Amino acid sequence: MKVEIYSDIACPWCYIGERRFEKAVAQFAGRDDVDVVFRPFQLDPGAPEAGMPISQYLERRFGGSIADKLQHVTDTAAGEGIAIDWDSAIAANTRTAHRLLGFAEREYGVEMQHRLVDALFAAHFSQGVNVADVDALADVAGAVGIDRAKAHAYLTSDQGVPELTAALGEAAELGVSSVPTFVFEGLYAVSGAQPTATFVQVLEEVDKRSRVPAE
Repeated sequence: MKVEIYSDIACPWCYIGERRFEKAVAQFAGRDDVDVVFRPFQLDPGAPEAGMPISQYLERRFGGSIADKLQHVTDTAAGEGIAIDWDSAIAANTRTAHRLLGFAEREYGVEMQHRLVDALFAAHFSQGVNVADVDALADVAGAVGIDRAKAHAYLTSDQGVPELTAALGEAAELGVSSVPTFVFEGLYAVSGAQPTATFVQVLEEVDKRSRVPAE
């Protein structure tokens, strides 16, 4: 079963949703046959390249105090074993991070891409890393087993730019307008950070449908 997860490193609900889905796959009887691929989506293509404190960025973007909303996200994330540090988090453009995720998939496979996306989420939300910084991204890549020098060389070139542009266009053509969005077998889509139990039900239903002989 192929599952494509459209997400953005800057999206806390993507982090939460990915963690819940990961737990659902672990509970699913056919877990060994689930092939998960992460696809790019940008919540804010105009986010700063240089980065800025995330609380400042969110207040500018949405206006007013966001403390209550951030606390709700923090509490929900904690329930999934995720620690979010808003005080150190840096808002930054995720385009380069998405290029790195594409590189990981193409050069190392989906399992490495999965390890990298987890590391990037943690870097962004828990470790105060600027995920638009090439050196920082290369460090994260190296920490999960990707050749750091190759990753750095890739990110400092224009490699992967056409592929990323095409992938973002495909997301738009599919009608993906919010993330996370989970697409099963290219046919069924589920949006949002659904409860783990819901994801288990979806996996079982898609598996059941895939086993029904075509008429």
